[in-house]
Amino acid sequence: MQIDIKLHKNDLPDEIKLDDKKSLAIDSEFSGLNVNRDKLYLVQISSGNNDAHIIQLNRENYNAPNLKKLLTNKNIEKIFHFARADMTFIKRYLNIDVENVNCTKIMSKLARSYSDRHGLKDLAKEFLGIELSKQLQSTDFGGSLNEKQLKYCANDVIYLHKIYSNLKEMLIRENRFELYRKAINCIHTRVDLDLALFTEDIWSH
Repeated sequence: MQIDIKLHKNDLPDEIKLDDKKSLAIDSEFSGLNVNRDKLYLVQISSGNNDAHIIQLNRENYNAPNLKKLLTNKNIEKIFHFARADMTFIKRYLNIDVENVNCTKIMSKLARSYSDRHGLKDLAKEFLGIELSKQLQSTDFGGSLNEKQLKYCANDVIYLHKIYSNLKEMLIRENRFELYRKAINCIHTRVDLDLALFTEDIWSH
């Protein structure tokens, strides 16, 4: 499969028009998992048509008005895998709330109760028969990106639309879709709790 991968510096260029899309797959790369220490490096976007736009952000000012406008557009559905982490870093560094969000990890946990494996790699294998390599997951995305890194970033978004469709079908079949909708509607609160350093389960005893 031929993937159209485009790398953009600082922001999504004016000539790239994605605001007419019904849904977009979104992912991001950080320098680590501590949102108060580590930086947001990249944001990846796919329309689901074997395309990937990879935005390498300016970490001096995070000035990316076109990207921010797209992520806050309530008319465009944003599909993440583990939205909680991506949205936390995006809010911390881009200072926005991503609107109209879905998360395939949460969907998987509610739909695939027969499994304890809910990673993107597991979902791609089960639903699409594709073996995704996570070998480059722990690598430096802050400098010049090589071809393998770009392909890795693209793989994190180009399959999300199909995975989302499969999981939605399962949730509807198992009468769990409304439960999922209630859960995902709390995502902004979960992000705010993470930013306030309440990372534990506040519902536990």
